[in-house]
Amino acid sequence: MARRPLPRILQRGSASITRSREIARTAADNATDVLHPLITVTRGLRLLAGAGRQKWAATPRGRRGHVLFLVAACVLVVALIPYGPLLALISVMGAAAWRGRDNTAVKTGPDEDGTARLQALYEALVPHFSVADDPGPLFSHGGDWEKAFGTSYAFDGDGRLTRLQVHYPAYFTDGDPASRARVEQVLHAKSGRGREYHFTWDEESNHLLMTVLAALPTTIAAQRFVTAPGETVLGFTDAGAVPRTVPVEDGDGTRDASPVIWRTGARSTEPHLLIAGHPGSGSTTLVRSLALQALQHGDVLVVDGAGTGEYGFLTGRDGVLAVECGLAGALATLEWAAHETERRLIAANRARQAGHPEPEDVRRPLWILLDRPSALGHLAAADGRQDPQELLQVPLRHGRAAGVTVVVADQLDSLDALTETVRTHTRARTVLGPADREQVEAVLGTRPHTTPTPDVPPGRGYARLGTGPVLRLQVPATPDPYDDATSESHRQAVLDLLPGGAPAVEQAAPEAVAPEAVAAPVPVHTDQLIGTPAVAEG
Repeated sequence: MARRPLPRILQRGSASITRSREIARTAADNATDVLHPLITVTRGLRLLAGAGRQKWAATPRGRRGHVLFLVAACVLVVALIPYGPLLALISVMGAAAWRGRDNTAVKTGPDEDGTARLQALYEALVPHFSVADDPGPLFSHGGDWEKAFGTSYAFDGDGRLTRLQVHYPAYFTDGDPASRARVEQVLHAKSGRGREYHFTWDEESNHLLMTVLAALPTTIAAQRFVTAPGETVLGFTDAGAVPRTVPVEDGDGTRDASPVIWRTGARSTEPHLLIAGHPGSGSTTLVRSLALQALQHGDVLVVDGAGTGEYGFLTGRDGVLAVECGLAGALATLEWAAHETERRLIAANRARQAGHPEPEDVRRPLWILLDRPSALGHLAAADGRQDPQELLQVPLRHGRAAGVTVVVADQLDSLDALTETVRTHTRARTVLGPADREQVEAVLGTRPHTTPTPDVPPGRGYARLGTGPVLRLQVPATPDPYDDATSESHRQAVLDLLPGGAPAVEQAAPEAVAPEAVAAPVPVHTDQLIGTPAVAEG
């Protein structure tokens, strides 16, 4: 049987149909706007006629004759007076237009629950925004909350506040951090816990704006970020918090995200980083992310003070000079790093004096990643050996000029074990995991403008670069690819970022080797770390 051809309209597709529908919808909207007065008058005439019929039906039969006589007399009088019919027509049309207007009431203001919430919040702020000798207090017990809040508020579907602007009196000490903290605590408690609130103080206008922040996405995994040499992505923050965006792969698509960029090198004002957090907060994840980004343009030294093997996947890779877990290896590696920093300084100085560019091995960045130095310090004190942190003095003091970057990660309860040199020279800092505002202030030097939540995913926290603002931070997911709990997508994402070279599993001895040789521990040779001195002439 021959196949019948499709109609012409179906062969051309639905583009013409869609265009026709849009034209018809536009014409209908324009006609409605033009004919709106006529529609209003017609609706009013219909309503007036219906009201007249109801009035006639409600009139008793014995009085209907009198009503008809009265109506006829009125019509006769209107017809006899000058311009009577015209005036009567204008009056009827005006009445119909007034009766036919759209008087649907628009609901404004909060409902009963919203009003109760705002009134309770107003009463809670009275002790903070009022004084006894104020003749016209803006905040007073039993007062009107609309004077202080106005209409600058918003609720979500559950009836909880998502935005509120508070007008406070001019005598309030908004420059005192303690006074601000008390007001923010009241707003946080009365608006609902479990959410993160952002507070913006406008001292010039005496306004406080409270907004609820959406949770930062945790779906961004490790990947190649669009950055220049010397730029490292610590994580991602709120849109609009930083003046820059980078394209990232988020799930199955690509979108623009706001990164927290940390700049290292000779022109950096914060050349070293301190990471603080509780166990399981994601500090090791951030160190792994920094290691993968550093391997693009430099060399990496990793010292795992916890000895958990979280960095074993880096062993044997190109650019990874050493991955140490023991005290002896850590001391040897950090001692070499100190000598290497001095060598780079001497070589760069000789090159400048001779008028030559710096040698290539001096310009190549060197990263020292030290995780849990407090644990190594306890082991060194028990063994009567030198604290590994003392070997970081030269890289921390002169690392910026020598192209050496130091990253120190430790737990919040062990920060007291850090030396004064480490705390002084690590001016770029991050706090990850659940932490109150006092703990965040102790690490970053200032309180955040948000209220930390008690339950946060791994890698969530705050970052501050030098004296800059405190930014919310979400570290890209960078798990250990050798961990059985790692998903296949995240494992493959990390493995794709590793440079060339055989991993430690592939460097194992063949089966022909005796079992004793296989079982024996492989000594760590630091000879590969010691290179020939750089020549000043390059």
